[in-house]
Amino acid sequence: LSPTEVVSYASRDGTKLWAYVTAKPGSGARPMVMMPHGGPESRDYYGFDAFAQFLASQGYVVVQPNFRGSSGFGGDFTLAGRGQWGLRMQDDISDAVKHMVDTGQADPKRVCIVGGSYGGYAALAGVTLTPDLYRCAVSIAGVSDLLDILSSERRDSGTNSNVYYYWRDSIGDPDADRTALAAASPRKMAAAVKAPVLLIH
Repeated sequence: LSPTEVVSYASRDGTKLWAYVTAKPGSGARPMVMMPHGGPESRDYYGFDAFAQFLASQGYVVVQPNFRGSSGFGGDFTLAGRGQWGLRMQDDISDAVKHMVDTGQADPKRVCIVGGSYGGYAALAGVTLTPDLYRCAVSIAGVSDLLDILSSERRDSGTNSNVYYYWRDSIGDPDADRTALAAASPRKMAAAVKAPVLLIH
C-alpha cells in the first residue's frame, strides 16, 4: 500500500485548502490522477481508498481535494460551493493541479481527471473549461448539462419539493442564472475538448 498525506495549498483567491495525496514513496514529477469526490456536498476521508491505492500502485500520484462545497469542514465552507459549479469549486481543483506541478510532484504533461457523480461533472468541466490542463478524463455517471439536470429534478420531484430546492440552491436558478448555467455545462462546450474522454454510466 502507498502512504496518504494531507497536502495544503492555496487557491487563486488565497483560500487555504488541502488534498489527500496517495503515492508510492519517491520523488520527482510523476503522472497524476486528479480525483474529485462526488456530492458535491460530500468529502474524501483520510484512510484506505481502494481506487486511489490501485492507481498509486500503477505509479500515479493520486490527488483528492476537499474543494469548497465539501461537507465536514463547517457550514460556511460547504455553502461557499453553492452556485459555484464550474466556477470556484472547479478553480479549487485546478489550483490543486497547479500546486502539485509547481512543487515538482506531478508531470504537467501527464495529468488525468477522474470522478463520479459531481466528480464526473468536474472531470468533464476540467477538459472543457481548462482543456490544456488534462491529458484525459474519465466521467462516471457525471452531469454534463446543468439546465437539463435541474429540469429533470423539477420534473421528477416537483417544483415545490425540497429535493428540487436543494439542487436549485446547489447548482443555480434555471431562470435567473440560465446563461451562466449554460456556460458551465460541459455538453455545450464539447468542441473545446482536446483530450480523450471515457464516459461510464
